[in-house]
Amino acid sequence: MAVFTEVGFGEADALVQSLGLGPLRELRGIEGGIENTNYFATTESGEFVLTLFERLSAEQLPYYLCLMKHLADAGLPVPAPVALPRPEPEAVGKPRKGQQPPVPAEAACDLLHLVAGKPAAVVQKLSGRSELAPTATHCTELGAMLARMHLAGRDYPRIQPNLRGLPWWNETVPVVLPYIEEHQAALLRAELAYQNHVAESSAYAALPRGPVHADMFRDNVMFATDGQADDAPRLTGVFDFYFAGTDTWLFDLAVCLNDWAIDLPTGRHDAERADALLSAYESVRALNAAERALLPAMLRAAALRFWISRLWDFHLPREASMLKPHDPTHFERVLRDRATHPHAMAQALEPLLAA
Repeated sequence: MAVFTEVGFGEADALVQSLGLGPLRELRGIEGGIENTNYFATTESGEFVLTLFERLSAEQLPYYLCLMKHLADAGLPVPAPVALPRPEPEAVGKPRKGQQPPVPAEAACDLLHLVAGKPAAVVQKLSGRSELAPTATHCTELGAMLARMHLAGRDYPRIQPNLRGLPWWNETVPVVLPYIEEHQAALLRAELAYQNHVAESSAYAALPRGPVHADMFRDNVMFATDGQADDAPRLTGVFDFYFAGTDTWLFDLAVCLNDWAIDLPTGRHDAERADALLSAYESVRALNAAERALLPAMLRAAALRFWISRLWDFHLPREASMLKPHDPTHFERVLRDRATHPHAMAQALEPLLAA
């Protein structure tokens, strides 16, 4: 969420007023992240997040924005994008002879706007705060919510591949190889070959699929309590769906396990948090046999995906104010642990997955 494109106060004010949110009171850039330009925008209606999309095209964006609205409409704690007010039916009238009828709001994607020449969206700011040192309780909340999100997405009609999936890994690895040491390159090549092999298997073909978040890290989830010292945290929101896509639900689960249920300094598996997350997920949606068999492989796939993207962002950065690329060696450690101890990982997960 760095600032790549500077937005003037007047232009942001014109947008929020056109959305019926009232005059803009404050606009400030958000530090962190590496993909899009983000601002907090405070209006008389409340606090919102203005996002300008730096890489995604106007043709790709309806998938993400309409998915967020779909999930929010299903009761999930997802910030729904703010749409342009629709005219009253009687004000639209019938098209004149030879004139095309109005495009349906869903097809026109009235959730997508234009700011500083870039496609943009405005969403409600979530309540709560991110928990960067999660406990098993936080993981329980996350696991149940992730399963509900997967089930809620089953009837989402749009399909768009995960743009950071296997084809992107195959394209990007040759680009980053010149920037790393030979022992790193050897691991990268070997793991990419392994993941291509897995993707060709019948077990992989049997994995359930649908819309996935694909980036549900600790800083993309919000929690709150009721203010009492002994209150358990409640998950109040999930945001930043701009890496979402149609992919396997197991990959989405593996991304979460690789961030929420590891020891950050070493990248090693944390059994208590992993057990809490998986148990909660399966209380809502049980994994099938193919998912149980391929979970260790998908944990490696999820680590590989983020190691590649962090190498790319670190060695081939874009200019932006407030930009802080993530350390790529973190996911190198996670991948080495997942790849070096696959049997230990399977044994650690076996009692839970067999339950």
